Amino acid sequence: MRILITGGCGFIGSAVCRRAVTELGWAVLNVDALTYAANPANVAVIEDHERYRFLQADIADPEAMTEAFAAFRPDAVIHLAAESHVDRSITGSSAFVQTNVVGTHVLLEVARSYWGGLAGDARENFRFLHVSTDEVYGSLGEDGVFTETTPYDPRSPYSASKAASDHLVSAWHYTYGLPTLITNCSNNYGPFQFPEKLIPLVVIKGLEGSALPVYGDGRNVRDWLFVEDHARGITTALTRGVPGRTFNFGGGAERTNLEVVRAVCDILDQLRPIGGSRRDLITFVTDRPGHDRRYAIDASRAAAELDWSPTVSFEEGLGRTVQWYLDNAAWWSPLASGVYGGERLGLLG
Repeated sequence: MRILITGGCGFIGSAVCRRAVTELGWAVLNVDALTYAANPANVAVIEDHERYRFLQADIADPEAMTEAFAAFRPDAVIHLAAESHVDRSITGSSAFVQTNVVGTHVLLEVARSYWGGLAGDARENFRFLHVSTDEVYGSLGEDGVFTETTPYDPRSPYSASKAASDHLVSAWHYTYGLPTLITNCSNNYGPFQFPEKLIPLVVIKGLEGSALPVYGDGRNVRDWLFVEDHARGITTALTRGVPGRTFNFGGGAERTNLEVVRAVCDILDQLRPIGGSRRDLITFVTDRPGHDRRYAIDASRAAAELDWSPTVSFEEGLGRTVQWYLDNAAWWSPLASGVYGGERLGLLG
């Protein structure tokens, strides 16, 4: 299979690229604009592989995307390119609308034109898989879970932009017949995650002995999914999912933010002791505006229709993740010193 993957130098996208090339034997064209959170080092292990190609381009550029489709002739598209950090969306929403909404629209139109020129099995088997987030569903109370039929209720500029892109993908399926799929996932974690996200931020600050910021009371709940399990879900949905379907991927690992931070502290204390407990570094800070209280995923459809379930427990995955950051300071140090230094983002004036 020949797969055009957008955002393949990002955290989740690179995991999909690595899996596609090394485990599935697919040919991949990675299209990435290389914005701040993208890193070519994330795909260094496959950059010289005969089945891997890279194109630096903006998904919102119709000409560049048309040329990419025409030159590569993909059998399918996995669309992961997105602005994804909620805090940044609070004070810089235009980039989220441009990439997540306008960029998705451009891709859909280019894909529709390309698909319209296919015939036979190539047309019948073509797929456009759009990767989204559970944040489009809004916030849960103490009970309940998100399913694929949960009404959308986005609360942040980020989740609103992803909800808009989801609706575009669905509309292109029902209006034009484009064979699309949508996946919505819970919080991902694992190696190669940009340092502004919670787990790598706590690891790096914990190594420095700096204050560990926790928003509000720390009781906001997220469901955590190891990135390699998610990558497997995405590629399985592409090959086994029925066009028009949506699949939710979750780790079945609900934790409060405070529980996550404390768990990272305990692993760091074991692996890199400092003579005290890093839990003492935890500092409660002003909550994020519009901070959703709880997310939880029902992944039973993925289990039933795709035979997918997470294989990495949160405890195992977190241990592997922290160890990876300890072993790969050469990957994150340039980011921490030159791209993102751990400062608070998303504060309103």
